[in-house]
Amino acid sequence: MVPASEKSGLAQVNLPVMGMSCASCVAKVEKTLKNMAGVADARVNLVAGKATVEYFPDQVGVPQMAKTIQEIGYEVPEEEVLLTVRGMSCAACVAKVEKAVKALPGVTSVVVNLPAETARVRFYPGAVDKARIKKEIHALGYEATEKLTGKAALDQEKEAREREIRYQRRNMWIAWPLATLVMIGMFRDMWIFPYFVPEWLGNVYVLWALTTPVTFIPGWQFFVHSWNGLKRGTTDMNLLYATGIGAAYIIATINTLWPEAGFGGRGATFFESAALLTAFIVLGRYLEAITRGRTSEAIRKLMSLQAKTARVIRDGQEMEIAADEVEVGDIVVVRPGESIPVDGEVIEGYSAVDESMLTGESIPVEKRPGAQVVGATINKTGSFKFRATRVGSETALAQIIKMVEEAQASKAPIQKLADFVAGHFIAGVHVLALVVFLFWFFIGYDAFFRPDSRFILSPYSLAGVGVFGFALLLSVTTLVISCPCALGLATPSAVMAGTGKGAENGILFKGADAVEASSKLNAIVFDKTGTLTRGEPSVTDVIAAPGFEQREILRLAAMAEKPSEHPLGEAIVRGAREEGLAIEEVQDFAAIPGHGVRATYQGREILLGNRRLMQQRNIAIGDLAGQMEKLEEEGKTAMLMAVDGRAAGIIAVADTLKEHVKVAIERLHRMGIQVAMITGDNRRTAAAIARQVGIKTVLAEVLPQDKAEEVKKLQARGLKVAMVGDGINDAPALAQADVGIAIGSGTDVAKETGDIILIKDDIRDVVGAIEIGRATMRKIKENLVWAFLYNTLGIPIAAGILYPITGLIVSPELAAFFMALSSVSVTMNTLTLKRFQPFLRQERDQAAPEGRPAPQAG
Repeated sequence: MVPASEKSGLAQVNLPVMGMSCASCVAKVEKTLKNMAGVADARVNLVAGKATVEYFPDQVGVPQMAKTIQEIGYEVPEEEVLLTVRGMSCAACVAKVEKAVKALPGVTSVVVNLPAETARVRFYPGAVDKARIKKEIHALGYEATEKLTGKAALDQEKEAREREIRYQRRNMWIAWPLATLVMIGMFRDMWIFPYFVPEWLGNVYVLWALTTPVTFIPGWQFFVHSWNGLKRGTTDMNLLYATGIGAAYIIATINTLWPEAGFGGRGATFFESAALLTAFIVLGRYLEAITRGRTSEAIRKLMSLQAKTARVIRDGQEMEIAADEVEVGDIVVVRPGESIPVDGEVIEGYSAVDESMLTGESIPVEKRPGAQVVGATINKTGSFKFRATRVGSETALAQIIKMVEEAQASKAPIQKLADFVAGHFIAGVHVLALVVFLFWFFIGYDAFFRPDSRFILSPYSLAGVGVFGFALLLSVTTLVISCPCALGLATPSAVMAGTGKGAENGILFKGADAVEASSKLNAIVFDKTGTLTRGEPSVTDVIAAPGFEQREILRLAAMAEKPSEHPLGEAIVRGAREEGLAIEEVQDFAAIPGHGVRATYQGREILLGNRRLMQQRNIAIGDLAGQMEKLEEEGKTAMLMAVDGRAAGIIAVADTLKEHVKVAIERLHRMGIQVAMITGDNRRTAAAIARQVGIKTVLAEVLPQDKAEEVKKLQARGLKVAMVGDGINDAPALAQADVGIAIGSGTDVAKETGDIILIKDDIRDVVGAIEIGRATMRKIKENLVWAFLYNTLGIPIAAGILYPITGLIVSPELAAFFMALSSVSVTMNTLTLKRFQPFLRQERDQAAPEGRPAPQAG
């Protein structure tokens, strides 16, 4: 037992424990927990499936308890919540929220995204709940609500964005007119201002009266956020703003009301610094509010395309209902020009559907009975009926939106550096600002001050400011110019834009780490069947012997194979039907195991099979032998046909390549990426396929379970490897690769594995994924270089490093302008990704014939 005197430091937690089945399980969990250092007592309830633990938080944490329970064979389930967090403005805000939430007992991970304004939190539900997490964020001065999905999320985001824009617009209408008057009043004795500016506007009391509402109405938000953070022991950019604005305003006020107080006197009443500093920061907030939301525009476009109503047939009556009321199995009617409300299968009618919003494919796709349709795509020409198969959150579009949102809320590994810097930045800048003040107050002013000193881009003389005013100006300027906002926006804004661009092109990145990893790839392994090839055999060649016709050969072969269930036979029957040939019934059908088939039609004997079958029947194949070998060297399965004991021809069947495979492989080679093909097929067939598309490295006769080992061998050579497969059979290899790419997932997005999912069955999108990854990483690096360069150059200049040479210093308001410009420039640079198009998307669009729907694949 714990002595009563020590119980004051105890905390209690109720952890859910799954997998217990009897009293011995209870005893095992209790004993294990009690043996942990820092655990005072543990009680486990089998029926409730919970462990109540009393512990000392300074000695042991909830994640350690959960890990210990899991190590003895039980499960402690985690819960995840995605929150919308409003009010964050810089990387330090992100660090502040992450630090505060991560400190809560039971929280295992926190990922905060500044541009997306989201916080993804994983936690043990018995230790902490969603309300506690939201309360903690509220206490920091931010607004936290559980993120909605679908149209509700779109409406909420739009409303919040417009509210922030209205708020900062109102602040600008207050700050800028008054700050302009203050600036004119301060410069009243210069240039041409004396001719038209009244003398009373230069009065320090009037300037004080004009500056006060600017400081305490538009600027009040910075003081409130700073105080909320300081109460929790955290800091963010608001503290820099509040310190800069507050110091300039307070010293100017003291020098106005008590000029003899020793802070520079009437020569150091920099009201324009406080007023313009506030105005520029508010301008920066306003521009950020406008531009930041545009990085996720792709998702909002997808959401806005969702149909609001659906026309369904129930009880024989056609009726119009809300799209979210459609149920699985409902028959839905779609007319020309309408948006398809949910996913389904066409049962009647014909049309062409524009699926560009989902796949990026510009050509409409034909839809006949049996074809799949996807919600939010646009019906172009005819009317049709379809049976709903997926509704609500199960539709392909809903799954895609969720996946892209999760990717945008994640962090790329390259973000770690920015997070580290931002986490230590604010305190460091305040220390630096203090050092700057002390240096110029005690050393620099006497050593370097020049009577002709003035601000950059200003005729205003600093001759009368005094040592305190001069040191304060440089200190405040250092605080203001050192904004880490650009640093915080650099990576997440680019990730949002890149994943959004991917979604526009039917390329889904599951996380920011997948975006970064795809940019580093230098080797790609393609699975053959179903990835490079169509995954089903089809007739490729029909060669007729003298005295026979090709169409007759194919027709007789199809009739002979019709009763057969062999995949090659099915391919021949399908090929004959595509040629419009009549396939009649045969008599005396017999399958000859390991050799082929035999059938009789109108008294004629038909044989179809391999060489051994012909040899058994003593049928000479003559010149057909050489042609058969050539076909086999091309990786095709060639079958000999004989009619009434005479060689009639050859039918070759193969798993044909998908369109554009060769183009994609050539493009990958030009990008400097090594390409390999992996398959369980025999080496001759695999080599033939590889030759056709230009792949030199062939891994043949590899069992599915050994594919991951082949990927490991490539990685052992120092290569960054992507595995491209169907996402199910190739799961081990996809997981082993640095990037797993699942291709041709169609509407069944949720069941696919891999780091990247390609909606279309188009190999060229593998190239597109890498190009988007590389383009996104270029933007991230450009943004980070600019952010670091800005601070590396800006802070020393603001601190006065060039002053001894030039006699010029940066004014606080100019520093505020540069600070706002740095954040906006990073966001605008990121938005140039909106214009980026993968090379092969451009090729696809250029090749698309105007006004003609493409035939449906497969």
